[in-house]
Amino acid sequence: MLIDTHAHLNFSAYKDDVDEVIKRTLANDVWMINVGSQYATSKRAVEIAEKYEKGVYAAIGLHPIHLETGLVKIKEDPEEIQFNSKEEEFDLEIYKKLAQSEKVVAIGEMGFDYYWKPKTKTKIEQFKEKQKKALLSQLDLAKDFDLPVIFHCRMAHDDLIEMLKGYTDVKGVVHCFTGTLEQAKKYLDMGYYLGFNGIIYKLDLNEAIKQTPLERILIETDCPYLTPPLPAEALAKAGPRNEPIYIRHIAKEIAKIKNISYEEISKITTENAKKLFKL
Repeated sequence: MLIDTHAHLNFSAYKDDVDEVIKRTLANDVWMINVGSQYATSKRAVEIAEKYEKGVYAAIGLHPIHLETGLVKIKEDPEEIQFNSKEEEFDLEIYKKLAQSEKVVAIGEMGFDYYWKPKTKTKIEQFKEKQKKALLSQLDLAKDFDLPVIFHCRMAHDDLIEMLKGYTDVKGVVHCFTGTLEQAKKYLDMGYYLGFNGIIYKLDLNEAIKQTPLERILIETDCPYLTPPLPAEALAKAGPRNEPIYIRHIAKEIAKIKNISYEEISKITTENAKKLFKL
């Protein structure tokens, strides 16, 4: 058994066949957590999860690139938007309503993203402060509902680490980890898990993976993005879109890097996911 701890079957990339994808995923003994990026996709994740007795779960949150700052314009991703594509303020009350579902197992993805940012120093500081405010509100939501968190962090690890020093009682995972070995160790020292996905085929994260204890690793696809290298036959049949079923490739690659068996990495990462998300 495997658990894809970060999927996006709630995105438009699956609008025509989400039930088919989930059916074949569960048939291959893979569970999944569909992660929201704004209210529309968070709501969709909950609706999907509530259709299944087990194996399909939801996380709800506002991704920093969807935060309304008035300072930068983000390019719209047609694979992601399910309903409302505009940027939004974090509305605590509507997310509280979603969090009441028993299928919600985490708050996120949330965090910092400095990939797109304003050009002036003053506006950059305002931009960062707005992201921090939204993140703090979501951390409080997680504490109120006793839920773990899923962090998104791009080009901002030092700022996230600094901020989290005041939130040592929050459990969670740094999804799609792309930081340095030193940053990885700081997250681990604070008790967080690190999530690895197809980005490991693009960036050299081998040392971070080697030095992260097995009991602190989670595996994920981040589908429909970051498709792992697949045989030509598979690509011809299914196309380049990533799916939770491809989580096995991530498990195999991490097993290879850590010089352990596929069975061991499957067993331990599944136990890790069940423990963190209370599955």
